[in-house]
Amino acid sequence: MSFGQPLPVLMYHHISPQPGLVTCSPENFREQMTWLAKNGWKTLSTATFAAALESGVLPKKSVLITFDDGYLDNWVHAHPVLEEFGLRATIFLISGWIGDGARRPHAGQAGVPELPTHKQAMAAAADGQFDNAFLRWSEVEAMRAAGTVDFHSHTHSHTRWDRTIADQGERDAALADDLKLSRQTLASRLGESSPHLCWPQGYFDAAYQRVAKAAGFTHLYTTEPGVVRADVDLARLPRLVVKDKPAAWFAQRMGIYGRPLLSALYLGLKSGGKEY
Repeated sequence: MSFGQPLPVLMYHHISPQPGLVTCSPENFREQMTWLAKNGWKTLSTATFAAALESGVLPKKSVLITFDDGYLDNWVHAHPVLEEFGLRATIFLISGWIGDGARRPHAGQAGVPELPTHKQAMAAAADGQFDNAFLRWSEVEAMRAAGTVDFHSHTHSHTRWDRTIADQGERDAALADDLKLSRQTLASRLGESSPHLCWPQGYFDAAYQRVAKAAGFTHLYTTEPGVVRADVDLARLPRLVVKDKPAAWFAQRMGIYGRPLLSALYLGLKSGGKEY
């Protein structure tokens, strides 16, 4: 059990008034971000996070905020709060699900779009109808220009190739093509290739890791619970689910996650369960 300085990597999906799976309300998200800002926590860019890991010295009271998939509500409700408090986050985009078109209004502006629930968003994606649920490149560019969000890969198609293709060689080739297309799309749209990859549904195995490393990814993010420490395996970066709860809950958890001994003991005790 490691007692080195911990750095929490927080995992969100939706910030939306539509309740549902993996969704945090705008009110609770604002409370959580307000707490970070008022209590002197620094929200890292992915580049700063990677540099800290390379140096072996993790800064105290620092956190990496991540969002998976690239939902429209990240622009509508998360971005304005991040901008207001001068905070930063990372969104792992499913690059093939991001469309073109003008920026839509976000919270604080007139005409905010109606947002789907998580179930509705997944149903729309299954039908190839991405625009009402997911970001547009214009919104990605606006968040990037504002300095509120970094963007990295969540693959191009969000396909679980282990469930789709039985043959290992064919599966590896399909994953390699998917990751290549993701990197190419992000490079074309954002001007740089991403070395950071988050696995769809948190699934990976040794073959997935090997293919990702060959594709140029150096930092692989999981859904395994835990805090990052200096000796972390970059191919197996843990993250912590943030629940739809107010600042009091969030403050308690961050107070645990930010302390070397307490985080190790707490997460060690909880490792057999689902409650974090």
